[in-house]
Amino acid sequence: MFATLSDRLTSTFRHLRTKGRLSETDIDATVREIRRALLDADVAVPVVREFTSAVRERALSEEVSAALNPAQQVVKIVNDELVAILGGEARPLAVAKTPPTVILLAGLQGAGKTTLAGKLALHLKGLGHTPVLVAADLQRPNAVSQLRVVGERAGVPVFAPHPGITHEAEAPTGDPVAVAREGVAFAREKLHDVVIVDTAGRLGVDAELMAQAAAIRDAVEPDETIFVIDAMTGQDAVHTAQAFADGVGFTGVVLSKLDGDARGGAALSVASVTGKPILFASTGEKLTDFEPFHPDRMASRILDMGDVLTLIEQAEKAFDAEQTEKLAGKLAAGEDFTLEDFLAQMQGLRNMGSMKKMLGMLPGMGQMREAIENFDERELDRIEAIVRSMTPAERANPKIINGSRRSRIAKGSGTTSTDVNQLLDRFAQAQQMMRQMARTGGVPGGLPGMGAMPGMGKKSRGRQAPAPKKRKGKSGNPAKRAAQERAAQERAAGKAAPGSAFGLGQPQEQAAPGEVDLSQFEKFLR
Repeated sequence: MFATLSDRLTSTFRHLRTKGRLSETDIDATVREIRRALLDADVAVPVVREFTSAVRERALSEEVSAALNPAQQVVKIVNDELVAILGGEARPLAVAKTPPTVILLAGLQGAGKTTLAGKLALHLKGLGHTPVLVAADLQRPNAVSQLRVVGERAGVPVFAPHPGITHEAEAPTGDPVAVAREGVAFAREKLHDVVIVDTAGRLGVDAELMAQAAAIRDAVEPDETIFVIDAMTGQDAVHTAQAFADGVGFTGVVLSKLDGDARGGAALSVASVTGKPILFASTGEKLTDFEPFHPDRMASRILDMGDVLTLIEQAEKAFDAEQTEKLAGKLAAGEDFTLEDFLAQMQGLRNMGSMKKMLGMLPGMGQMREAIENFDERELDRIEAIVRSMTPAERANPKIINGSRRSRIAKGSGTTSTDVNQLLDRFAQAQQMMRQMARTGGVPGGLPGMGAMPGMGKKSRGRQAPAPKKRKGKSGNPAKRAAQERAAQERAAGKAAPGSAFGLGQPQEQAAPGEVDLSQFEKFLR
């Protein structure tokens, strides 16, 4: 979503890094470019004004003028101010002292409340809670049925005593306030510690919506009232959030559709305009595309500095710690990295989610955005199909895979023998790298105290054979050419020339003092 803004800011800072010292003119030009980038991203004008004013004030202070690298100091200031307008610090959900914790979802129709209810329930379930979903949206057609489907996919029960309406021509029936109240009672009776109430949305802010949302709030007394905002709607989303804050009140915001291609101004404006923190962000269509919102990490992504902490957290969830320790012990014991291990690691990567998203979390990946977007996720499916078409013996020892085996594997995986060969070549390189890391204690190339470097020392097993020497051409000197021909005949006969350990002919006589042996330079003169 922030691709355009990120590119504009990165380009601005790139020009700063070419300057050893920053003048007031340089800072004014930089602030002007930042202002244009934020306005183009549809950030609210008051937020832009406050942001650029703070950046300019700090950039002209001693904080920058006394810095060894003023350009980096300005980047740090922009990062700090981005964190500030995004909410400052991440805030966890409020938990009731006496269960259940009641969470009320509100927002406009089409913002993604129902799907987000399932995402939030799955997230809380992963943290050890026992949530239940309450279908209090009785006005949107098939809203109750959709919540049931979402709850089933998330593995969370749904309290839906009323079916709602099934088509637009049908008049709304049922009391959503009573459904919400009964849902909390149901959760208390069944010992669910979290209740997520899905309420009805509208196409615009109106008195009826406000009255209904306020009535449900008063009936269930929620611990958290979360406003779900579509991050793709721009300034309208900010105005709607302000109207909800004034009419109903909410304690936090969830950004939905953050994976879209809109400019992202709502995400940068809503926390500053409403004064309420952003709690979560929905980053995709899958139920697992949901994460807590960290202002510092989002600011880092916008400035193309990556989000390594989120990447590490996702890896910790996706990879089996016991399996990882087992692989580490196996490599430490000198055993080879096999295709079975490769398949297990690849499955862990796939459990982390989209490869494009993971690559985008690495620092500096903004410069490779086009290559990342063109990455084919199906390539992982083809690789997995090839490995699964192998026998256990072939996975353990790929060297036994001959031509007929390659043909069988290609047919079984729906690929070609060339695809199989390419995978085996890449795996051989990965296997060699794992061996090297095992020898050097995990640091390729080796460091003092970390094991031997390949090719260095007598005990090194990774020594490479010296490159073959080029055979010299025939000399223009008749006497020397005759000596060369005689040496060649002796080598062909299997005899090395006397005085030579490598069969390269007799050593030449050394030149007398004061004389220069021009034969050594003949190769440069020819």
